[in-house]
Amino acid sequence: MKEYDCIVIGAGMAGLTAAIYLQRAGKKALVLESKIYGGQIINTINIENWPGDFKVSGAELMQKIYQQAIELGAEVEYEEVVEVVSGDDKIVKTEDGEYKTKSIIIATGTEPRKMSDAQTKSAGNRAISYCATCDGALYKGKPVVVVGSGNTAKHEIAYLKNIASEVYHIHHDDPIPEDAVAVFVAIGRVPNTGIFKDLVDIDKNGYIVSSEDCRTSAKGVFVAGDCRTKTVRQLVTAAGDGAVAAAGVIEYLSGKKAE
Repeated sequence: MKEYDCIVIGAGMAGLTAAIYLQRAGKKALVLESKIYGGQIINTINIENWPGDFKVSGAELMQKIYQQAIELGAEVEYEEVVEVVSGDDKIVKTEDGEYKTKSIIIATGTEPRKMSDAQTKSAGNRAISYCATCDGALYKGKPVVVVGSGNTAKHEIAYLKNIASEVYHIHHDDPIPEDAVAVFVAIGRVPNTGIFKDLVDIDKNGYIVSSEDCRTSAKGVFVAGDCRTKTVRQLVTAAGDGAVAAAGVIEYLSGKKAE
């Protein structure tokens, strides 16, 4: 069984930033990712609020950060974590094997909230998407519908108006218009924290409880990014969390502040 100083679960902005800071501190880090590195931001065509880059695509930005982590020596494995066994030495189990580690950083982010069963049934065989910038071009000149009532839904509508022949806007329980050929869902996001419910404290909305030091209720387990309790969820705060969580791990491993 391979052993690491820290296993980072999630290869988005928070997780990869944490890996960079850990490697720079001489720690052996493994990043486990169930899908593709980069997180949800890789689907964004233009990012205009990342300091130093007035306009950069999400894919381009995350490629640079991923490459930096790799060149510093971080390992990345594409395996889905299914269980974490806590203790002084922790075991992280994936669908493909097991890893031993002294510490963990949870950086699993969030995923789109799904439509209700009734609304999904109403959609029938229509295509369902959670990203207008990713899939909008597929429906050029065709009627589509956006489900949702918040800022994300407004942004999806604004984007699709330049592509689709008609953009219907409905709310959570409204039926899907008959002539719409695709449904764009924008009804919020939920944290990917289900497998950690017996490991750390989680609030009623599913977010891992943590203050600004990114420590959790479990000894040697830290959290970074959108899956933790916080008020601002942006790229820069995810990167900040990654650095803070890594600093916490380094301190924890040094024995200066055992929890």
